[in-house]
Amino acid sequence: MADNASRDTALNKIADRTARVVVVGQGYVGLPVAMRAVEMGFTVIGYDASIQRVAALAAGQSYVGDVSDAELAAALAQGYLPTADPSHLEGFDVAVISVPTPLREGLPDLSFIEAAGRDLARHLRPGGVVVLESTTYPGTTTELLGPILAEGSGLRPEEFYLGYSPERIDPGNTTHGLVNTPKVVSGSSPDGLKVVDAFFSALVDQTVPVGSCAEAELVKLLENTFRHVNIALVNELAMFARELDVDVWRAIDAAATKPFGFMKFTPGPGVGGHCLPIDPSYLAWRVKQHLGHTFRFVELANDVNEHMPDYVHDRVTALLNRDRKAVNGSKVLLLGLAYKRGTSDWRESPSVHVAERLAASGAEIRVCDPYIPEVNAGAFPHPIVPFSSKELSECDLAIVLVDHHEFDPQLIATHAPMVFDTKNLMRGQSFSGEIL
Repeated sequence: MADNASRDTALNKIADRTARVVVVGQGYVGLPVAMRAVEMGFTVIGYDASIQRVAALAAGQSYVGDVSDAELAAALAQGYLPTADPSHLEGFDVAVISVPTPLREGLPDLSFIEAAGRDLARHLRPGGVVVLESTTYPGTTTELLGPILAEGSGLRPEEFYLGYSPERIDPGNTTHGLVNTPKVVSGSSPDGLKVVDAFFSALVDQTVPVGSCAEAELVKLLENTFRHVNIALVNELAMFARELDVDVWRAIDAAATKPFGFMKFTPGPGVGGHCLPIDPSYLAWRVKQHLGHTFRFVELANDVNEHMPDYVHDRVTALLNRDRKAVNGSKVLLLGLAYKRGTSDWRESPSVHVAERLAASGAEIRVCDPYIPEVNAGAFPHPIVPFSSKELSECDLAIVLVDHHEFDPQLIATHAPMVFDTKNLMRGQSFSGEIL
């Protein structure tokens, strides 16, 4: 480990807010961390490989729902520097890596972590602190990132501090944010843990120190595997309940009145976002690769959740057939593109997969999502239109895929000729159609 003098210097810089902080990755996770660090008095560099993102941030335009333009403007006025220039990493004291860790053909893609590590290594000095936040499998921080930093910097592993602290950002959640959500922290050494804990203690209300980086990495995977498995449970239950002629939504609501031993999860068109179903697949891959075993719960959950868009397609086909219409040529209005209510994040959204399946069957797809203007939809191939009585009345079928508060169920019931509701939004309304 670094010597006591280096540790004390790092702790003093954090306590005095004189530490120069770099946050690598300025997306849904990294940008809120950068904004909070600026607010708490640190000098902050927001480093991102995307020239477009950096330009937007420098112009005071936030593309992250949890960070307003006003918050960004205040941070810029306090010296926050968004940049894609790696030379601005020089002289950093603390670096937080918040980059994507996608799956590529079912395998973990750690290339963004590797690139961030190489960029930081060139500027890493003795006593420097590097913390990984990106979701990954146990062992990544010490087995992959640590050696990259050591090789690129010429430092021995004991000459700098390395830690892992899993992100717990929930886009659109107005109750639990970065500051008031407990932050799990770890270090590759006891002193590393002290320094990492000190830094995040300056940003959040409560930290939760754990014994190793691998333990902290498993925490994140455990949290999201728990969600993934339970969502798969209620999704499969919803399919069976329909065949049994039982209202699964009422059954879930009734079960949720139990004050112990039950946590409410609801069915839907699938799972999505930056965590599900990617994180559980990381854990399943690590178990298979390192231990030679199959993580059966994750594999089963993947199978159920990945096929929910197919189930929605089949239900929609049957619903249109009931009205003597085919999917081919029908005008279908999808209500919601984001992966969850109240956010613009549509990474891995099941809505995309539903759209793909219906379009492959010949449906004419249009999408309403008040959080995603058409100019921001990127490669999404279908028009994004306003939520209005005109759009509803001109479609053959509206499908509720996200229960955004802006979607007025009465307006939908009044103007849509037929509705398939995957989120129980239309409960209590008189409408033509079905609920999942």
